[in-house]
Amino acid sequence: MKAMILAAGKGTRVRPLTYDLPKPMIPILGKPVMAYLIEHLHKYGVTEIMVNVSYLHEKIEEYFGEGHQYDVQIGYSFEGYTNDDGEVVPQPLGSAGGMKKIQQFGGFFDDTTIVLCGDALIDLDIKSALFEHRRKGALASVITKEVPWDKVSSYGVVVADADGRIRQFQEKPSQEEALSNFVSTGIYIFEPEVIDLIPSDRPFDIGSDLFPLLAEKGLPFYAQTRGFNWIDIGSVSDYWEVCQSVLMGEVANLHMPGIQVDDGLWVGLNTSIDWDGTQIEGPVYIGSGCRIEAGVRIVGPTWIGHGSHVCAGAEVVRSVLFEYTRVLPDVSLEEMIVFKDYSVDRAGEMKHVSECDPDAWANARDRRSKRRTNNSNDINEKRNRA
Repeated sequence: MKAMILAAGKGTRVRPLTYDLPKPMIPILGKPVMAYLIEHLHKYGVTEIMVNVSYLHEKIEEYFGEGHQYDVQIGYSFEGYTNDDGEVVPQPLGSAGGMKKIQQFGGFFDDTTIVLCGDALIDLDIKSALFEHRRKGALASVITKEVPWDKVSSYGVVVADADGRIRQFQEKPSQEEALSNFVSTGIYIFEPEVIDLIPSDRPFDIGSDLFPLLAEKGLPFYAQTRGFNWIDIGSVSDYWEVCQSVLMGEVANLHMPGIQVDDGLWVGLNTSIDWDGTQIEGPVYIGSGCRIEAGVRIVGPTWIGHGSHVCAGAEVVRSVLFEYTRVLPDVSLEEMIVFKDYSVDRAGEMKHVSECDPDAWANARDRRSKRRTNNSNDINEKRNRA
């Protein structure tokens, strides 16, 4: 069995995280989502993995290389071109079109292939799913999950008979138009013949093009409904909720990194915490090289990325701070994600740091923000002496 990871999208619904990261590189517990997928594939003996890339492709390729550190082989198929100015221009071909390009180039899909979206955490029993796929003589199988009716418009909806044979596939229908609340998880099992149905002269998507075609032709196209964890990062709000669940220990096989130094508190290497007046209520992870000043209050579930600096009197509550975030003195961040110059609240509202008056956070590597911190501390010290 081989694998294909779909990683060419821009991830627009997860901005601002994807301004600087391709979606599969978004971290959970400090590790990219795609790394968990590769480890899971390896667990089931899948060691030949193709990845289609486009937007910010170099970030994925530089991190994973050819897969040696995971004891797998990883190949890449870039979708785009270099313009006359030497700039790399991403040009996705659609999820199915990307597979067609790979097949035409080197014939990779010569065996049953599991196809995975690169932006979800899963613990699917791949061996069991493959057994059912073959038992039914399926040309293509879709792993499905039941979701609340008010969520169906975010997914591809599967309409199947009692035996699981798919009769219709609706790509992101409205709640009123949806004929089912069983949706595609973005996990598919394909036989090589499926690739032959994909045209090579235009972009072609698995959900909106290939699946309706399979259903229309009446081919052996089946849904599998399985009990497994599927944690989809569809939006920034989803990401915040995922981080909260993971930090609370609610997701199996995901464990807090670092060293546990107190009840509910884990830290990385060389982290400095001034405990004078500081309160930390777990679960909280504080990354390596972080500095926590006196009088800080941190309430979990909270993740503080490496190299960050939480200044005196600041409060961080149920939040995710990416690496090298400096929370300025006496600032309160509650249920926020802070990524470089942007923050996103629990409801998904994005704000640039320039919209905060006064500034609430800064780059911990920026000397200017350090001077602002020192000036603020001097003013507070003078007030206390007065």
